[in-house]
Amino acid sequence: MAQHGGPQQRIFSPLRTALHRFAFILLIVSAFGLMLLGKADTVLIERIRAASADLVSPIMNVVSRPAASINELTEQATNLFNLYEQNERLRRENRELLAWQQVARNLSHENARLRDLAGYTSPPPLRLVTTRVIADMGGAYAHSLMVSAGSRDGVSKGQAVMSDEGLVGRVAEAGYQASRVLLITDINSRVPVIVENSRDRAFLSGDNTDRPLLTFLTADAAVAPGDRILTSGHGGAFPPGIPVGVVSSVSENAVRVAPLFRRHQLEYLRVADYGLQGILSDQAIRRNEMQSDGVILNGVGIVPNDGNDTATDMPTANPAQPSDQLP
Repeated sequence: MAQHGGPQQRIFSPLRTALHRFAFILLIVSAFGLMLLGKADTVLIERIRAASADLVSPIMNVVSRPAASINELTEQATNLFNLYEQNERLRRENRELLAWQQVARNLSHENARLRDLAGYTSPPPLRLVTTRVIADMGGAYAHSLMVSAGSRDGVSKGQAVMSDEGLVGRVAEAGYQASRVLLITDINSRVPVIVENSRDRAFLSGDNTDRPLLTFLTADAAVAPGDRILTSGHGGAFPPGIPVGVVSSVSENAVRVAPLFRRHQLEYLRVADYGLQGILSDQAIRRNEMQSDGVILNGVGIVPNDGNDTATDMPTANPAQPSDQLP
């Protein structure tokens, strides 16, 4: 055995040594050769690459199956554990919601009985008109928008305009097809509001900045940054409870509020008709102007002097009649 293997070893040993010595050089030459061949004949290289992928893909598929199976089993076990936790959490939430449902039903029945006893009049149903902002009519000295809804859609002056977050403003002018919205940041805007936590009442006064002021606060008002501001409902202009903004800063001179909207990002708004008459319509203003020529005071008509000295037949009190005999 030793004699039979001796000559073979003497023949192949130099070849093995030469291969080990020149293997790196051969790999570099082969790489350059493949690069030159790829530049010369790209179609041939693509065919070789596709054939190599076809040959290797079955092997890779067999090798990857155990790893994919292990990953799938691990994922299923994790999902099963998460599903168990989620099921337990949903059971707890369901029990809590059932308890709150019973409480809500009891409060609803109690509220209905108290309303019947107090003779409470329910507010009129809310009517909403969704509209799109078609123009920003504001500037440095005015904050207003134009929306694509008018009197033909049921929009009228004084109605509240809201976004998804809260109050944006009110309808200042209502045309037939479009309306102008006065934002709460405009210098002409005054909104009766209330601080949610302390219940202190104030006015949200616009000053043509992005942070309107809280005015007419009492000296002992408790206001802090982060407090929510809601409409108070005073004056009949807006219903109570509409979110307006959040107190952004409190100083000795001013309390500023950050509105819940960004003026230049408004696209769609809702015009809300609460059936309130707190803001006079144009017809009421004209009627008051027409009646300003004559004033009725305590049943006595006072007519302005138009240059005619003719007295009108108006009932007057007799100066000689004692005050205790007056009707």
